[in-house]
Amino acid sequence: MITDNLALEQLRNIWSELDAARERDHEMMTRLSSIEIGITRIARDEAGNYAEIIQDRHTMDRIRERLDRIERRLELAD
Repeated sequence: MITDNLALEQLRNIWSELDAARERDHEMMTRLSSIEIGITRIARDEAGNYAEIIQDRHTMDRIRERLDRIERRLELAD
């Protein structure tokens, strides 16, 4: 009888610890998910920034070509 109660109490302790571990795991997974979402947002923003830089370079190249053409027509080119 005493050993049954002791075994039952040990099982209750084990289940309690298991529940706590599951709760910690759930919290860690939630936090990890938030971190992954944040990293994804940063990567998306960086990709957008890179696209803007490429677009700006393209625009600058067109402006440079137009300026060169204007200088040649006005015979200002070196």
